[in-house]
Amino acid sequence: MLRSGALAAENPITVGSLHDQSGPIGTSGTPMVYALQLAVDEINAAGGLLGRPLKVMHYDTQSNIQMYSQYAQQLAVKDKVDVVHGGITSASREAIRPTFDRFKVLYFYNTLYEGGVCDRNTFCTGTTPAQTVEKLVPSAMKKSGKKAYIIAADYNYGQITAKWMTKYCKDNGGEILSTDFFPLDVTNFGSTISKIQAAKPDLILSALVGGNHTAFYRQWTAAGMKGKIPIASTTFGLVNEPSTLDAAESDAVIGAYGYFEELTTQASKSFIEKIKKAHPDSPYISELAACTYEGVMLWAEGVKKAGSIDRMKVIEALESGLVFDGPSGKVSLDKPTHHTVRNAYLAEVKDRKWSVLETYTDAKPADTASVCDLVKNPADTKQYIINL
Repeated sequence: MLRSGALAAENPITVGSLHDQSGPIGTSGTPMVYALQLAVDEINAAGGLLGRPLKVMHYDTQSNIQMYSQYAQQLAVKDKVDVVHGGITSASREAIRPTFDRFKVLYFYNTLYEGGVCDRNTFCTGTTPAQTVEKLVPSAMKKSGKKAYIIAADYNYGQITAKWMTKYCKDNGGEILSTDFFPLDVTNFGSTISKIQAAKPDLILSALVGGNHTAFYRQWTAAGMKGKIPIASTTFGLVNEPSTLDAAESDAVIGAYGYFEELTTQASKSFIEKIKKAHPDSPYISELAACTYEGVMLWAEGVKKAGSIDRMKVIEALESGLVFDGPSGKVSLDKPTHHTVRNAYLAEVKDRKWSVLETYTDAKPADTASVCDLVKNPADTKQYIINL
């Protein structure tokens, strides 16, 4: 007869992973999977959790929302995983979040996004506009001027981020000349570039997403516009844009994120070294990967504190003010919003790499904290959207 401890050791805690490793978003998802596996390997090497090993159940969602829905159902109903880390685009998150709410599976969304999700079953570890766009827009305006032109992806991330860009532009005495949205499959920006040339803005604010939209930066340079109107972006560099584009196409673009591969702290250098040792061909290690690693580690700290994998016990432990020192710096969970307080960094591309210009410590996650309060309204499952 097996002792209970031995039986537990043979009964792994299951971690679901839903990330794109192929299709247009695949270069973003691949390092996230590497980071998740690194965290799981480190936890297992230290003895696992509650005397049990962790087992990853991963599905490649192939940059396809239908695949997200299908595999979310699989993880929740058939695989019966204990937690899920996954989703990249906001559309993918909103496709799977209701499934995990319905089947009571704890969910971590480890991607920078437009903000506003208010759901006690969900923890969002990536940066929000209040942490990055709020820093990026006034810095770019101070350098370039007050008239901005917004170009953004045509789904909820781009649409809502454009609203935040508009807010922070107006808050700092600027104006938006025009806002243009583009489906993710658009690769031809010729007519848009002509519109921008006619509008004569001081600054372009970009929330373009994915490999197809990288074409804009090449076409912008080919049109002779590089250096004439500066670009500040909330998404540029999340994959390999600075290194895959020519320096003439990528230099001087400004971005703000919760992490850059170029950070020189020991924790960051160790994180990069481990991933690239295991995966020498890894794409750029951005905030997406760092927040995934930190999300898994925060969840693990919650399990340890709860002394259980029971979903509500883990949620309550996570809400107790847990802190983890990760590659991006100190990260703590904000109880009312289930988002993170974390460092934000402002950087500029120079010679096909990011050069960090400013560090903002303990950046708070939401201007909407007064709207989302899971302490007062624990049954809330909405996404609150900025109204202009």
